[in-house]
Amino acid sequence: MTFSIPYVGPAFAQDVAQQNAAEIDTQVLLAQLRDANAEDAEAIAKKIKRSWSRSGSASADLLLKRGRDALVARKPKIAIEHLTALTDHAPDFAEGWHVRASAFYDQERYGLAVEDLARALTLNPNHFEAIQGLGAVFEQLGDPKRAYEVYEQVLTIHPHHAAVLEAMGRLESKVKGPAL
Repeated sequence: MTFSIPYVGPAFAQDVAQQNAAEIDTQVLLAQLRDANAEDAEAIAKKIKRSWSRSGSASADLLLKRGRDALVARKPKIAIEHLTALTDHAPDFAEGWHVRASAFYDQERYGLAVEDLARALTLNPNHFEAIQGLGAVFEQLGDPKRAYEVYEQVLTIHPHHAAVLEAMGRLESKVKGPAL
């Protein structure tokens, strides 16, 4: 019996090493984010989001950029086209699913947004922006209790997330009742 092991070469090993190093760096940044003060948290969060936006593929990164640009230009249909190509091309890239969920959310296609957010969170359970997106969907669907619970999950990762803190303040009386 013979076995054939394909030669993958040093380039593959280097790519794996770079991905592992980036993953370790992100884990370190997530730990720093949990312990950071409010002033430092935003800068750390930006570094994490930058790291999550790097797929390791120039073509995937270009599709992500085009999708984001289309969202900024308020063209969610075009964004969905680019981001669907991205999720087809790089199905293990959580950020592609997260950003496509944003495009579906913009079109009020909440079921599709939830599906994409679930996929993003399966790939990256610490993706605090995807968790926040899930909370926003629940809020739009008129489920403040569930939205509040989801937002609480964000704060376990990013305790100073300004948009989440604002949303929780807005929902608190609906969820916990009026303050006495």
